[in-house]
Amino acid sequence: MTDAADVDAVTLHVGDLDAMAGYYREALGLVTLAEGRAARREGHTEEQGGGATGRGEVVLGRRGRPVVVLRHTPGLPQPSRRQAGLFHTAVLFDDQRDLAATVLAAARHPQSRYVGSADHLVSEAFYFTDPEGNGIELYRDRPRETWTRGPGRRVAMDTLWLDPQEYLREHVDEAAVAGLTDAAAKVGHVHLQVGDLGTARDFYVDTLGFDVAAEMPGALFVAVDGYHHHLAMNTWNSSGAGPRASTLGLGDLTITVPTREDLAAVAARLHRRGVQVADDGAALRTTDPWRNNVTLRTRDDAAA
Repeated sequence: MTDAADVDAVTLHVGDLDAMAGYYREALGLVTLAEGRAARREGHTEEQGGGATGRGEVVLGRRGRPVVVLRHTPGLPQPSRRQAGLFHTAVLFDDQRDLAATVLAAARHPQSRYVGSADHLVSEAFYFTDPEGNGIELYRDRPRETWTRGPGRRVAMDTLWLDPQEYLREHVDEAAVAGLTDAAAKVGHVHLQVGDLGTARDFYVDTLGFDVAAEMPGALFVAVDGYHHHLAMNTWNSSGAGPRASTLGLGDLTITVPTREDLAAVAARLHRRGVQVADDGAALRTTDPWRNNVTLRTRDDAAA
């Protein structure tokens, strides 16, 4: 994988499009960037997890950068906590002021469920669940020069106590809360539930080309360019899980690379390993071993 790969907006299948779009606007300070059927970009089939087609989708983000795509697919069941799929979408903020403002907005929303907070050594993170059960992480990174690295440039991470009340008291700025939508935000990483880590490593590291950034019991963290993780996979709830059924929740995970040559290199690895892939020259569309849709596209095409 090229050193400049990144993750893009996550697509979620939702049952109540208006309510979910309202939640992401009010709780996370996202704004509507596109909506209606014309907003569709991925083009996956029902067999790949699309389910029933609703009345379109809403793309939400900040400062022109998409963070989440909500696709209306009513009639699908809620996913089981033990099946493969989304663990959380992690939204990255530039600094403690912007993070604290969004955490406060999310905590105040009546449909948010606060899950917890943690100091991960490389980052400070707060966890919520949206009204349809999708996990959300809100976080900011500590400067890279403060990260500790071990053998093989692995990044040292931990889960330490982070007092949410103290954090908000120290960093909340009412001007930042009032101007929530003005601050930058993007998807920093995506964390998946999978059936086993060996299969996850084979697909995301050996086939797609990510580097192993860190490991801990039941979890694998992969990245490029020395980041602590662009993707994570865990078996904490889903050990032994097989391919997903069509449910609400994760619809598509998008990875961006800089050039068509980078895209062609990934396509070649997928073909060599016998992984089915749709390639239109601008994007690759495939599925991981648990039927999670994965789209790879160039950065310019993703922004179009």
